Amino acid sequence: MVKVALEGAEFFAYHGFYPEEQLLGTRFFVDVKVNFNAKNALNDDRIDNTVNYEVLYSIVQTEMRHPRKLIETVVQAIINKIVSEFPFVNEVVVTIKKMNPPFNGPVNNSAVTISYLKDQN
Repeated sequence: MVKVALEGAEFFAYHGFYPEEQLLGTRFFVDVKVNFNAKNALNDDRIDNTVNYEVLYSIVQTEMRHPRKLIETVVQAIINKIVSEFPFVNEVVVTIKKMNPPFNGPVNNSAVTISYLKDQN
């Protein structure tokens, strides 16, 4: 099993349920973990035999640019694109952390994590 990951990718984006969040924006941190079976394909030293983390970053960057009310929607869109781009992946876990969410007290971040597991049937 091979794991490819991006950890702590930082974006300024305009996701949020409240209109002021979509107007003012805030910082987000994104973690992506992708697992797949490589068998012996990595002996060929070819990037198309793995999950290219530059492509992962591009997928996340593209989805973070589209404002949405729910972080869950952003996470799911990222997973959908990863699975479409890399159909050989077995598992994808994406977490988005929203820094300084608009609460009545101090909170470092809110977070949403969604996991995808390929049906093995």
